[in-house]
Amino acid sequence: MLAGRVTVNGVVVRTLGVRADPAADAIAVDGERITVPATRRTILLHKPRGVVSTAQDPEGRPTVRDLIGGARLYPVGRLDVNSTGLLLLTNDGTLAAGLLHPRREVPRVYHAKVRGTPSEEAITRLRRGVRLDDGKTAPARVRVLGKRPTKTWLEITVTEGRTRLVRRMCEAVGHPVDKLARVRFGPLALGALPIGASRDLGARDIAALEIAAGIRRGGAEDAGRRRRGRGTPPRRRRRKSGSRRPGEARTEAPPARGATGGARRRGPRRPRP
Repeated sequence: MLAGRVTVNGVVVRTLGVRADPAADAIAVDGERITVPATRRTILLHKPRGVVSTAQDPEGRPTVRDLIGGARLYPVGRLDVNSTGLLLLTNDGTLAAGLLHPRREVPRVYHAKVRGTPSEEAITRLRRGVRLDDGKTAPARVRVLGKRPTKTWLEITVTEGRTRLVRRMCEAVGHPVDKLARVRFGPLALGALPIGASRDLGARDIAALEIAAGIRRGGAEDAGRRRRGRGTPPRRRRRKSGSRRPGEARTEAPPARGATGGARRRGPRRPRP
């Protein structure tokens, strides 16, 4: 959305959290309208280098959709054309929005081969946050995976989805990236999936992603909301016997027959006059 790829009723939307109804509004990504799918589907793709993370490309370059047989699925975030690794594609807009929302802070783990050997000062800067043109980055987790005479492999975990974030961070501390691969997104790892291959996610993986996205589905409360429908006021709860509404005067129950308000009097009864 921040890149201006999403339009609602023909208007470009760049603000995260804007709500729209796919059944009533014309929502498009990269100029292609999103329709309400009959079933939700999410796949995990090992994106190769040289493939763009869009549904269509005006320059005619291969897209991630070409790798999945043209299925009407949309990338969850992006990997730049020169980066490889884990990329999710889905037709579940709610899931995608939840995973990408900054408030969720879903972790992305990258393996980066950088030039030179970063000093402890450079590693500390990456961990604490680096000032970029679009603001300071959030703290990142960084560890050294291996060193070569002129290159170093780093594992960098970030919780933001800014464009080319890891590349810009490394360049800011004086160590440009030569290779970059995303190996994990939230609860899912790339594993041994071959480059260019993809797999459909099962119920367990989807449930883990929904937890990361803050989505609750299938509960009794959600079912009740679906039955009521939009704009229907919630049902009133029945009051328990003897309960009072806020501000309602309290009423005393009449005393039981034969009951007295004070202590019980003992002794003989006095004769009536």
